[in-house]
Amino acid sequence: MDLKLIDDSGKAGTTVAGSDALFAREYNEALIHQLVIAFQANARSGNRAQKSRGQINKSHKKPWQQKGTGRARAGQANSPLWRGGGKIFPNLPDENFSQKVNRKMYRAGIASILSQLVREGRLSVVERIVLDAPKTRVFAQKIKAFGLSGTAGVNEGRLMTVLLAPVVSEKATFVADKHNQVIFRVRPDATKKDVKAAVELVWKDKKVEVESVQIVNVHGKPKRFGAYSGRRRRWKKAYVCLKPGHEINFAQEA
Repeated sequence: MDLKLIDDSGKAGTTVAGSDALFAREYNEALIHQLVIAFQANARSGNRAQKSRGQINKSHKKPWQQKGTGRARAGQANSPLWRGGGKIFPNLPDENFSQKVNRKMYRAGIASILSQLVREGRLSVVERIVLDAPKTRVFAQKIKAFGLSGTAGVNEGRLMTVLLAPVVSEKATFVADKHNQVIFRVRPDATKKDVKAAVELVWKDKKVEVESVQIVNVHGKPKRFGAYSGRRRRWKKAYVCLKPGHEINFAQEA
């Protein structure tokens, strides 16, 4: 398996030989799914805890007499059937969520992931990286010079679904005029990198560049309909700050 080699100027002139056992393996979706589930399970701290009925600090007195009140029978106020009572099967802090992955399975899964990245053109080999200073900004500029920044390695189909709708309101207009920001309603699982890449992808014809992104989780407003009360759904919005000289005008596009 030949991998493209990127030189200091960002051009892929030559290739380097890679192991077929590592970069030419078939894609095993079931194995990769098992590795991801095990990785997420091992990241759980397991510190959740609930109280049993013996740990609830309430009176042990019988709330009312057994018969004659017309109410259901009740023995103690810490009953799991009551609001504020203990749990029948409480979650304990010493619960273990870890999953064991065999060494051969782990190596085969990593090889399958790397092989798929090579087939999709999302894996590159850099000859060397020389930085003037140990700064994140300098490293980011170096990666961008290699042509590895932007939406490279990102599923563009998913990015097109990150931005749900622009938020058009009086506050949004004020923020856009004062801070050169645009407010979008985004997917619940969207991150700052996803929003930045999605905005630059949608408006790539106008060469719009994003400077920073802030994400806010909006809680649903309480609503009441007759005897029924509840809340609207939670949603997420993103404040996208554009670089000076860049703008997004929804009125012209409409």
